[in-house]
Amino acid sequence: MACNTLFIASLNSGSNGNCYYVGNETEAVLIDAGISCRETEKRMLRLGLSMDKVKAIFISHEHTDHIKGLAVLSAKFNLPVYITPGTLRGCRFNLRADLVRTLLSHQSVQVGDLHISSFLKLHDAAEPHSFLVSCGATKVGVFTDLGAVCEELTSHFQQCHAAFLETNYDDDLLSKSAYPYFLKKRISGGMGHLSNKQALDLFIAHKPAFMSYLLLSHLSKDNNCPELARNLFREHANGTEIVVASRYEETAVYAISEPVAVHSF
Repeated sequence: MACNTLFIASLNSGSNGNCYYVGNETEAVLIDAGISCRETEKRMLRLGLSMDKVKAIFISHEHTDHIKGLAVLSAKFNLPVYITPGTLRGCRFNLRADLVRTLLSHQSVQVGDLHISSFLKLHDAAEPHSFLVSCGATKVGVFTDLGAVCEELTSHFQQCHAAFLETNYDDDLLSKSAYPYFLKKRISGGMGHLSNKQALDLFIAHKPAFMSYLLLSHLSKDNNCPELARNLFREHANGTEIVVASRYEETAVYAISEPVAVHSF
């Protein structure tokens, strides 16, 4: 594999917990830690991924499904946690002070040969951020818990060789669901979650030709269907592999590389 190859996997994706692995041959980071430390270890072991390679955890926001396993995981493996001050204040537990690293919007953090940049997103949390992880010219985005598509999201999505993109709900399933009105409004009101249609519109209009994988993420248990979302995106994939990140188990590990330019003479 080329030195700029990134290996990615979803360890879990959904309202019951979110944790995403992105790394190269020698180091890796976790984006969010919303499943238990024990479950994180078990799933990585099944995938053949080593916790020894994980050098840091980046936290997108303070909702429980993104931080549930954070304190134990960070302490057990002495992992620094990159987290905004507002997000840290929203956590209902104390992290070891020596492991806390202040995260700022549009900051670029270097972890070995990995570069992790952050930008604000639209979500009902204190200081919610999305992330772009790069190794050389290869870039992977982690874009979940999005109330709407904004210019920042569009700009970063256009750079990705692979991305985790939220497809939380189907409009019809949400409207017909037993959820109370206030919860439906929260989900679809511009600061909650991204629908299949919103995500698909972004994909169709702004998918770069070199995007090899799209992992549909944070699907609702009640208001979406994996097959529905997968089939919807596959109709417009044009060479991009469509994967649904499960709320029950880890995905496979996918190798992401910048395509090699072919020159004709």
